[in-house]
Amino acid sequence: MPTLDDILEHIGEFDLYQKRAFFILCLLSAAFPPIYVGIVFLGFIPEHHCWSPGVAELSSRCGWNLKEELNYTLPKGDSHGDTFTEQCRRYDVDWNVTELSCTNPLDTFTTHRNKSSIPLTPCRDGWLYDFPGSSIVSEFNLVCEDAWKLDLCQSCVNVGFFVGSISIGYMADRFGRKLCMLITILINSIAGVLMAVAPTYTWMVVFRLIQGLVSKGGWLTGYILITEFVGLNHRKTVSIVYQMAFTAGLLILDAIAYAIPYWRWLQLAVTLPNFFFLLYYWCLPESPRWLIAQKESDKALKIIKRIAKGNRKNLPPLVENLQAEEEVSEKLGPSFLDLVRTPQIRKHTLILMYTWFTSSVVYQGLIMHMGIGGGNIYLDFFYSALVEFPAAIILLLTVDRIGRRYPWATANFMAGITCLVTALVPKDLYWLKATAACLGRMAITMCFEMVCLVNAELYPTFLRNLGVLVCSSMCDIGGIIAPFIVYRLADVWHELPLVVFAVIGLIDGGLVLLLPETKGKMLPETVEDVENMHRQKRPKEKTIYLQVQTSDGAPN
Repeated sequence: MPTLDDILEHIGEFDLYQKRAFFILCLLSAAFPPIYVGIVFLGFIPEHHCWSPGVAELSSRCGWNLKEELNYTLPKGDSHGDTFTEQCRRYDVDWNVTELSCTNPLDTFTTHRNKSSIPLTPCRDGWLYDFPGSSIVSEFNLVCEDAWKLDLCQSCVNVGFFVGSISIGYMADRFGRKLCMLITILINSIAGVLMAVAPTYTWMVVFRLIQGLVSKGGWLTGYILITEFVGLNHRKTVSIVYQMAFTAGLLILDAIAYAIPYWRWLQLAVTLPNFFFLLYYWCLPESPRWLIAQKESDKALKIIKRIAKGNRKNLPPLVENLQAEEEVSEKLGPSFLDLVRTPQIRKHTLILMYTWFTSSVVYQGLIMHMGIGGGNIYLDFFYSALVEFPAAIILLLTVDRIGRRYPWATANFMAGITCLVTALVPKDLYWLKATAACLGRMAITMCFEMVCLVNAELYPTFLRNLGVLVCSSMCDIGGIIAPFIVYRLADVWHELPLVVFAVIGLIDGGLVLLLPETKGKMLPETVEDVENMHRQKRPKEKTIYLQVQTSDGAPN
C-alpha cells in the first residue's frame, strides 16, 4: 500500500502548487517579527532627563544651547570613571528666581559653591526626551522607577506565546490547520490595531498580550501546514527557508521603523497588512494529512487532485478513495512523566529544555541590548539581521554532511565567545565590537534553527509531539526573563547582560555534545530505540499507510 509521500512523489513533492502555497505562507512568517522583537523600536529608550519648571525660561534668557543647559542645571553622576548627567533626579531648587546668574546659577543656592550640598529630588514634574519621534517609553514615561513596566510589556508577549502555543497547538490538531490559522490572523490583526489606539499603558499591554496569545501559534500553524504539503525530501529545506522569511521580516521591520519613528503609526503600519492574510481562506486548502488522520479521506482526495492539477501532473485514474491505516503505537496516552522516566529520554529532555531557553534568552537579549547600545539602532539592527541569512545557508550545507551535533555545539561556543568579546572590548574599537556582535547574532540564529530541527529527532513516535511542546515552551520562559536581564542588569553595568549570555551559551555548547548524533538515522519508534540511539545506526521508522482503492474495489 502506498503512503501519501509515495503519491506526492508521483504528483510533485515540491512543485508549482506547493511553491505557490509556500510563498504566501512565507509572507505570514515575514509578518511575525514586529510582535517577536518589535519592542526594540516600539519601546526605544531615548536620552532623557528631568523637566524642571523655570529652566526653559532661564535657558532662553541666558542664550544657552542644550549642552550648556544640561551642564548648568542637572546634577552629575559617576559610573566606572565616566561622568554622566543624572536622568532620574534633579536639583530641588526654584529656577524661577530672578537673580540667578547665567554663568553659575547654582551659586545662588549654596554659600560654599559646593553643588553636592544642594538637595536632589526625583523627577516629580516629568521628563524631556531627546528623540524626534515617540515610543512607548516616551509617551508613558517608562523610565526610572517605572522602567520595569517596559520589561513587563515584552514579558507579557512571551507569556502569551507560552499559553497560546499550547492551546492553539491543540486547536490545530482538533479543528484543522487552516481554520486555526485564520482565527489567529483575525484576532492578531484586530488586537494590533487596538494596541495602536490604546489610551493607557494598561490597555496597551492587554492588547499586546492578546497578540502574543495568537501570533506565535499562528506562525507555527503555518509552518506545520506547509511541511504537510511537501514530500519528505524537501521538509528540511522548507523548514529553514520558512525561518529565513522571518529574517526578511526583520529587515522590513527595520526599514519601516526608520521611516516611521512614531510608535502608534509604526504599530498600524506593521499590523494592517495582516488583514490581507485572511485571503488565505480562498488561497490555501486544508492539510491533506490532517484530513486523512481525521478519517475525512474524500476531502483529502479532492485536495490531492487539486495539488496534482496545480502541478500539471496526472493523478492515477484508479485512485478513488484514501483510507488511513496507522499501526498501533507503543502507547496511546503519553504523559509528562514519560519525558523523564528513562535515562536517555530524561537526559534529552533536560538538555533540550535548557538549549531552547538559552537560544531564546540570547537571541532576544542581543536584539534588546542593541536598543540600549547608544549607537545607530537602525544600522545595528540591519547588520545583525543580515547575518541571519548566512546562518541558514551554513546549516543547509552542513547538517547533512557534517551532522547536527558539532555545528550546533560550535555555534553555541561562538555565541558565548562573541558575547564576551563584545562586552570586554573597549568602545574605541567599535569595528571589533560590531563584528563580534554580528557573529554572535549569526551563531545564536544557527542554534535556534538547529534546535527546531533536532528536537523531533530525539523522541519516540508516541512521545514526539509532547516532547517538542514541553521543551520548546522553555523558549517562551526565556523570552519572559530576557527583558529583565537586559534592562535591569544594564543599570548595574551596561555590558553585564552580555557576560550572562556568554556564560549560558558556553554551558549550552558543552551540553549539546552530550546528545547523540541523528544524522542519517530514521526517526525513533519506541523508547528502546531512543535508549539505544548511541549504538543503533538506523532504527526502523514507523509510517502511516494509505490504502488506495481501485475502481473494482480491490485495495492496492
